[in-house]
Amino acid sequence: MTYSFRPKGVCSQMMQVEVDDEGVIQNLEVLGGCSGNLQGISKLVQGMPASEAIHRLKGIRCGFKNTSCPDQLAKGLEAVLQKTGDGQKEGRA
Repeated sequence: MTYSFRPKGVCSQMMQVEVDDEGVIQNLEVLGGCSGNLQGISKLVQGMPASEAIHRLKGIRCGFKNTSCPDQLAKGLEAVLQKTGDGQKEGRA
């Protein structure tokens, strides 16, 4: 299933993530932000369980900001897992 969300407090304007029935990230597309870094993050999380991506990315900060694009991705993935019920199964989100 594909989910879209708007990150807050960062340069990225939109994130669209595809998560399969097993809770594994199949694809991530980001509009705006630092293109090279976000392409790298997209490739790194592809094939990773959403719960693992949340664990690795949550709390990362960008400069003096209290958040970052990876942190916003983690927050978006938490919302996805809550919607699908996978957060309770995984025990991390």
